[in-house]
Amino acid sequence: MSEIIKVGMADLKICKSPDGVTTLGLGSCVGIALRDPVTKIGGLAHVMLPDSTAIRNHDNIYKFADTGIVELVRQMVEAGASRFRLVAKIAGGAQMFAFQNKNDLVRVGERNVEASKAKLKELKIPILAEETGDTYGRTVIFYPESGDFVIRAVGKPEKVI
Repeated sequence: MSEIIKVGMADLKICKSPDGVTTLGLGSCVGIALRDPVTKIGGLAHVMLPDSTAIRNHDNIYKFADTGIVELVRQMVEAGASRFRLVAKIAGGAQMFAFQNKNDLVRVGERNVEASKAKLKELKIPILAEETGDTYGRTVIFYPESGDFVIRAVGKPEKVI
């Protein structure tokens, strides 16, 4: 019997097929789903901020794109995934407030997406698909068995990337 494991904000979890992982409330946050297609080990990180070095209280490494993705990779490899087979899908990074200001404090969603992409590129993990930006929040479910990343948003049709 498969289980869907819940990932909180500033959190991450790994699982193995047939289980899946889900997170609710991706507004400006980004969900990074990683998968080893051979072992079917997957993981999902729910990152809130782009850069752990930009603030003083950075004890929760799961909260940041730069440290959370590295930790997700570490845990997946420890569980038996191959670091060199990992592939990614990302979702979230919305602009949740209607400001016309280009101030970095307002552009958190965009900065989270940029930081997530930069860290994945640095780690040489290809992004197979993404559903980012816009102005609405998302709930996601990731299935390492198939690699399906299901995206749900209020008033929008369900999307699978």
